[in-house]
Amino acid sequence: MRRLALLPLLLALVLLAGCGGGGDNESAATTEATTTAGSSSSSGDCETVDAPQAESRSGTKPTEKLDTSKTYELELETNCGSFTITLDPKQSPNAVASLVALAKDGYFDNTIFHRIVPGFVIQGGDPTATGTGGPGYSTVDTPPQGASYTHGVVAMAKAGSEPPGAAGSQFFVVTGADVGLPPDYAIVGKVTDGLDVVDKIGALGDASEQPTQVVEIEKATVSES
Repeated sequence: MRRLALLPLLLALVLLAGCGGGGDNESAATTEATTTAGSSSSSGDCETVDAPQAESRSGTKPTEKLDTSKTYELELETNCGSFTITLDPKQSPNAVASLVALAKDGYFDNTIFHRIVPGFVIQGGDPTATGTGGPGYSTVDTPPQGASYTHGVVAMAKAGSEPPGAAGSQFFVVTGADVGLPPDYAIVGKVTDGLDVVDKIGALGDASEQPTQVVEIEKATVSES
């Protein structure tokens, strides 16, 4: 892992997330999270919890896109509080349909933010907590050249070898004002409520991009209107 002193474009190169099953080796972030215990105490404004069991999970790739005349919101309840993402099925119809389907199936429940880079991003969506897990399929929504990754924007992580806009289940939320990423990552929405919770989580990372305490997605809920 590169350190925080690197330029944003170099940091972008380590936004790696496999779209297949989990890897064989546990990441340092997983090791750090597993050693954090004490479900009844608290650290700052975040309840201190044990790391959930890491496991490989699979999903079923949606065959239909969402109704773009509706508004879809994804609420993530964490031990640091809740935040809501208003999804954008017009910009990334394939990735958003996948996120909604996975969330409804409980794919994200009891998973962690395995990568936290202060002033840059928080990254989750990998039940294996290794940075290599995924649902067993991928989607592609090529971002426009003018795509902007600013504070609160939510986009899909991908491996450097994958085409622009490729996505599995791993997503990141931007915590910097404008992190200068190239238009390679499918934008799926923006945090419209609870951005203070995102920023709180974003402070819980060290220089090696590991979380300094477990941040668990306890429940992911989709609503539509």
